Amino acid sequence: MTDKIIELLKQSGADAWSVTDKITEGWEFYFIKHQLDQNRVRDVEHITVEVFKKLEDGKFIGKASEEIAPTASVEEAKKIIDALCVRATFAPNPYYELNKEKVEVENKSIDVPKMAQDFIEALQQVPETSGEDINSYEIFAESNKKRYVNSEGIDVTVTYPKSMVEVVVNARNKEHEIELYRMYEAGTCDKDHLVKEISNTLKFGKDRLDTKPTPNLSKATVIFSTNDVEQIFKWAALNLHAAYKYMGYSKWELGKEVLEDVKGDKITIKAVKELPNSSENYAIDAEGAAFKDMYLVKDNVPKCYWGDAQFRYYLGVKDSYIVGNFTAEGGELTEKELRSGSYLEPVEFSDFSVNPITGEIAGEIRLAYLHDGNSVTAVSGGSVSGNLNELMKNVRFSKELKQYNNVVVPSVVKLENVTIAGAE
Repeated sequence: MTDKIIELLKQSGADAWSVTDKITEGWEFYFIKHQLDQNRVRDVEHITVEVFKKLEDGKFIGKASEEIAPTASVEEAKKIIDALCVRATFAPNPYYELNKEKVEVENKSIDVPKMAQDFIEALQQVPETSGEDINSYEIFAESNKKRYVNSEGIDVTVTYPKSMVEVVVNARNKEHEIELYRMYEAGTCDKDHLVKEISNTLKFGKDRLDTKPTPNLSKATVIFSTNDVEQIFKWAALNLHAAYKYMGYSKWELGKEVLEDVKGDKITIKAVKELPNSSENYAIDAEGAAFKDMYLVKDNVPKCYWGDAQFRYYLGVKDSYIVGNFTAEGGELTEKELRSGSYLEPVEFSDFSVNPITGEIAGEIRLAYLHDGNSVTAVSGGSVSGNLNELMKNVRFSKELKQYNNVVVPSVVKLENVTIAGAE
C-alpha cells in the first residue's frame, strides 16, 4: 500500500511530503506472581502521511498529517491525501525544508521470542522473601520495521527491537503493606540490570515500611542515585533543542560556557548512534536524518543544537538530528568518595520533576536515607527543591556510569545546598 500512497502523493500537488510505514510484531505476557495469566501476539501496521503546501509565494509552509489504513483502497487514500492538501493551508509556519541526505543502513535480525524469554528468566531470578515479593508483571517485546520515504529522495528501511516491562512489587510487615510500581523500557534485555533494579525496589519497599519523618534540614547536601539522575542531564540536553532555542526558552549559546563561577564538575553530553540494549538503536530519526556520534555540550560549552528539521532549518543547523541515545561523562571522584559526610539520599519520590525552561527541581519524598557520617536513617515526607542553574555550579559526578535504556549518566550526582522541607 505504501508504494501506491507514494504515487498518489506525487500526483497530489503537494509541495513536499513524507510517508512512515511501521510494522510491529509484538509478543505480550501477563503474569500474576510468576504464574502466566495470559499472552498474545500482535502484528500491526501503521502508515502515517504528511503533506506540505507552500503559502504566500513560498514565504510560509503548512503541514497536515493523518494515518491511512494499510487496507484502504486507492480511492480512500486519494480522498485523504486531497483533504490533507487543503488542511495544510490552514497551518502556516515560516518556510523550511525536509531532510535530504540519503542514508545507508545495515539491519540486524531480531528474535522476539528470545527477547521475551530473556525478560521472563530475569524476573524469575529476582530474589524474593515472605516480606518482599513480586506481585505481578507484564512483558512487551517487539520487533519493528519502519520505512521512511520523503519527497527529497530519502527512502530508507530500519529494523529495531523495543521492549517494556511493568512490575508491581509488594512489601509487608505485621502492621502495613505497600505497593511499588516500576516500568522499564529497553531494546533487548539486560538481565543483570533488570534483576538489580527490581531487587533494589524490593529493598526500598522494605525500608519504606519503617521510616521516620524527614527532619527540617533547610539546606543540605543531596545525593541522587536512581533514574532521577536522568532528568538532570535531560534538562541540559533540552537546553540545546533547536525548538527551545528558536522559541526563546533556552539562553544557551554555542561556544559560550553556560554556567559562571563553576567550582564542581562540568557537563559533557554526547549524542551517540547506538547503545547496548537501547530502544533507540534504529540508525535514523523520525524524519530520516542519520544518527551519528556528536557532542551536544562539552565541559559546559554547547557544541551543537539538535531536534527536528523545522527548527534546525530556522537556526541554520544542517548536520544534526532528533537525538535518541546520549551519554554523559562522569567526574574524577568515585561513588565511595562522594558518599562521605552528611547527606540526604532520596530514592523514592511521589514525582521528581525538572522544569526544562527554568531549571527548577522539585520532588516530594517517599523514601530517603539520611546519612550523618556514622549512621543511616530511613526517612519519609517533606520535599527537595532548588534550581539547577545554581546547583550545577558545585555539582559532583561519580566516575562510575550507569545506563537507563537510551541514556548513560553518572551513577551518582551530588548537589550542595538543596532546599529540604521536612515533615516534622
